[in-house]
Amino acid sequence: MPYVNIQVTKESGTHNVGPTDEQKRLLIAGVTELLQNVLNKDPKTTHVVISEVALANWGVGGVPVIDYRAQNKESI
Repeated sequence: MPYVNIQVTKESGTHNVGPTDEQKRLLIAGVTELLQNVLNKDPKTTHVVISEVALANWGVGGVPVIDYRAQNKESI
């Protein structure tokens, strides 16, 4: 019984509110299909959860992601 948790920031999507319902449907279907094709997992028992995280609650390299991006503009 595979369990996949996809975490995204709310900055993506229309008006920075996160992925649309259609984008979530595509992610769920795509991940489920990938697990079926690569690991022969039954789609009926595959669980996919999408968690949306406020950008202020996401960190990279020990700093908030906003600061990280500002420090690493040329590498993003």
